Amino acid sequence: MNENEELERQFEFLRHLLQEDKMNEFREMFLDWHIYEQGQFYSSLDEQERHRLYTYLSPKEMADMFDTIEEDHQDMKDYLSEMSPRYVADMLNEMYTDNAVDLLNQLDKSEVTRYLSLMKSEDVRKIKQLLGYEDKTAGSIMATEYVSIVANQTVRSALTLLRKKAQEAEIIYYVYVVSEANCLVGVISLRDLIVNDDDTLISDMKEERIISVNVADDQEDVAKTIRDYDFLAVPVVDDHDRLLGIITVDDIIDVIDDEAASDYSGLAGVNVEAIAETPMKASLKRLPWLITLLFLGMSTATLISHYESLITEASILAVFISLITGTAGNAGTQSLAVAVRRLAISDDKDEKFFKLILGEIMTGLITGCVTGLVIFLVVGFWKHNFILGFVIGVAMLCAITVANLAGSFIPMLMEKLGFDPAVASGPFITTLSDLTSVLIYFNIAQLFMGFFIGT
Repeated sequence: MNENEELERQFEFLRHLLQEDKMNEFREMFLDWHIYEQGQFYSSLDEQERHRLYTYLSPKEMADMFDTIEEDHQDMKDYLSEMSPRYVADMLNEMYTDNAVDLLNQLDKSEVTRYLSLMKSEDVRKIKQLLGYEDKTAGSIMATEYVSIVANQTVRSALTLLRKKAQEAEIIYYVYVVSEANCLVGVISLRDLIVNDDDTLISDMKEERIISVNVADDQEDVAKTIRDYDFLAVPVVDDHDRLLGIITVDDIIDVIDDEAASDYSGLAGVNVEAIAETPMKASLKRLPWLITLLFLGMSTATLISHYESLITEASILAVFISLITGTAGNAGTQSLAVAVRRLAISDDKDEKFFKLILGEIMTGLITGCVTGLVIFLVVGFWKHNFILGFVIGVAMLCAITVANLAGSFIPMLMEKLGFDPAVASGPFITTLSDLTSVLIYFNIAQLFMGFFIGT
């Protein structure tokens, strides 16, 4: 029996204990599990089973699980609506502030107001502070549960303070050193505290070269900082270097997942995270984008109809329309994916624009030349008409080059205008490539009509 089968067997046994109202046995087994496994089990229950679970677990025990559970937004709203408002408020009180804010951000304003009115005033103050920050910034994802000490403390007093605050802190691997005005002036690791003598002053051992992020920084930039410096957490400061909170690596993993899903959604022209939607909901969300692309596609059809007389004289031209448009569309999508990825990982915002554009033009010319040469030979030998092969090959070269240019230029332009470059989705680039490819193809074909009229 593999690990998944064993876990499923345990799920069934635990569900049996829940249904048989054996609370003590259930709690002993459930609370012995890892929090992730608790969340998986919770998500597998139906509403009636979850209602019974709420009577078995305290708000604190539910809070520990909800600190790590990852679910669809609608599911989270449904879960909270099943609980009593007081139970939800008590659970939010026990959660880390950043996770509580993530949960509240999924609710309607009226629901947020109701829960906040039942929570502790100190927790409400912290939550409102985080709710006030712009979405997808460092401030919106930071945690306010951290350990800070002052420079004139000794290691002994710092360890005493750490023991008191460790239970509440989200992470204790780093201890931040602040001034009397709460300005960040240094950082020390837990290891530093352990290996130094008790009477050593913090000021003599703190690391003064601090890597921090501003509260208004984009969450993607924060993710790059943690990735580049291999941090477990990074401090968040305001414009006056006052320490406001920390961002931990587990939150950054969530950010990376969200950004990757967002980028892929843009490239695919669909919300890839909406996997649990009903067919009707999924259709309603996809239709606007598809209808827009339909009208763009109509422009391609209109352009082809403009060259109807040309096709009538040389019907062989119609055979290769989809070949050229499809290849150019694929090249444009490849270029788009590379451009979006380079924009995401590069820090040089000025130099990369021209480098990327020039690079994609050269890539388009090289791939276009090779692809054009191949199709030139194939069509030449297949149709015994190397002039026709030459037309198809040159059209392929030009179409791929233009598609590569569009696939890189459009996301670059969108970033310059302040939009998410991933919104320049694959379907849009493909449709645009169809339009330009048809225009290029028939204009080149017109120049050589005398060589294949009637074919």
